[in-house]
Amino acid sequence: MIREIVVYPDKRLKQVSKPVETFDATLHTLLDDMFETMRAKNGVGLAAIQIGVPLRILIINEPDNEDRQLKEKTLEMINPLLQEQSGSTKFQEGCLSVPGFYEEVDRFASVKVTYRDRYGTPHTIEDNGFLAIAIQHEMDHLDGKVFVEKLSIIKRKKFEKEWKKRLKSS
Repeated sequence: MIREIVVYPDKRLKQVSKPVETFDATLHTLLDDMFETMRAKNGVGLAAIQIGVPLRILIINEPDNEDRQLKEKTLEMINPLLQEQSGSTKFQEGCLSVPGFYEEVDRFASVKVTYRDRYGTPHTIEDNGFLAIAIQHEMDHLDGKVFVEKLSIIKRKKFEKEWKKRLKSS
């Protein structure tokens, strides 16, 4: 089922998400709904809080060479924890909760993260490419942060002014 995306500056996006304790059919339905919602909105990542569910869940699905997002290739991360990070990089990011806005954000270049899958099985992943950026972006959502908060003060003020205008006109 496709769910509604929570749009900035909705206060729910400021919530710190709670750990998942039960790995059951309800969780599996939520993960499936998140995938359908993300794909319907042309996203590559989604945190549960972005559909109003304050649980430490995120999904990422990079399109393949033919621009397909295959469900079986979806990375489902439950209760992710950043174990190691190194280096720095800039990457132009967008967000389903801030539609139509893109800006360069500073991120760690490399990350190592532990997490559980939909069945509660523990995993570790390391990456130093796009996936590392996407994981950091989605994990920020779990801590109540949106990527625009990482912008410089000047860029943030400009964004806030333009965003308020856009919200008034829609």
